[in-house]
Amino acid sequence: MSSFFEKLGVGLKRTSNGLKEGIKDIFSKENLNQDTITELEELLYSADIGVKATEEIINKFQEKRFDKNSNIEAIKEELREDITDLLKPSEKEFIIDKTKSPFIILMVGVNGAGKTTSIGKLGKKFSSLGYKISFIAGDTFRAAAVEQLSVWGNRNNIRVFKGAPNCDSAGLCYDGIREAINQKDDIVFIDTAGRLQNKKGLMEELQKVVRVIKKIVPDAPHSTLITIDATTGQNGLDQVKTFKELVDINGIIITKLDGTSKGGILVAISKETSIPIHYIGVGEGIDDMDVFKANDFAKGLLGL
Repeated sequence: MSSFFEKLGVGLKRTSNGLKEGIKDIFSKENLNQDTITELEELLYSADIGVKATEEIINKFQEKRFDKNSNIEAIKEELREDITDLLKPSEKEFIIDKTKSPFIILMVGVNGAGKTTSIGKLGKKFSSLGYKISFIAGDTFRAAAVEQLSVWGNRNNIRVFKGAPNCDSAGLCYDGIREAINQKDDIVFIDTAGRLQNKKGLMEELQKVVRVIKKIVPDAPHSTLITIDATTGQNGLDQVKTFKELVDINGIIITKLDGTSKGGILVAISKETSIPIHYIGVGEGIDDMDVFKANDFAKGLLGL
C-alpha cells in the first residue's frame, strides 16, 4: 500500500510537473539574472502561490542564488527549503483536549469543498483511535449532505443526529449536543451550510449556531475548521478570509490537491492567514487525507 507521502507526490503531479518544466526552461539557458528571476516569479504565480508568498520566496532565493550557476537540482532544493520555511508556521498538530468532553468541532466551508467528506474521514480516524464519535447533520438545507453524512456514519458505526429537511439548524445542533452529552460522546462533529452567495444569511445562521452551542457548553466550539477545495485556487484564500469574518476559524483542511495544477494555493493561504493547516487531502479514499507536513508538501510541490 502506498504511503501518504507517495500519494501526496502523485496527487501534486499536475502542479509539480508545471513547476519542474518551468524551472528547467528558465534555468537551462544562463546564469541567474533579473530576467530569469522575473520568469521564476511568473512561474510561481501560475501555481497560485500568491503575490505575498512569491515575493518572500523570490527575495530569499535571490540572496542565495543570484549570479551563480544554474544547477537545476540545486535550484529546486533551495526553493524547497524556502517554501518549507514559509509553510512551517502552519504545521500544527490537531489535538483533542480530553478535559473537554464532548470536544465539539464546528466544520464550515462552501458547498462542494469536501466538508462533509472531511467530517467522515476525520470521524473514522478518531474512532479508530478509540474515541466515541457523533455527527450532527447541521446542513439542513441540503438533503445530499445529510445523506452523505449518514453513509459515513453507517459505514463506521458513528451515530448521526439529524432532523427534518429545512429544520432550524441551530435548534438541531442544540438537541444534538444534548444527546451527545447524554451518550457520553468524546467528540462531536457539526456539519454546517455553506451558501456563501448569501453571505448575510449564512453569517446569521452560523453565528446563531455558535450562540446556541455556547448555551449548553460555554467554551464551545472547541475547534472551528474550514474546508477549502484546492481546485478553486485564489478563491480558496478569499473563502478563508470571508469565513474568518463570520466565525473564529482556528484550523484549515485543504482537499482535492490531486485535481489541480494550483496546489501552490496552500502556500498562499499559509502566508496570508497564519491559521494552522491541520490536514490535506489527495483523493476520495479514507487514507487519502493525512496531517499536513511542511517539508513533505514542499517536496511534493517541486517533484523531489
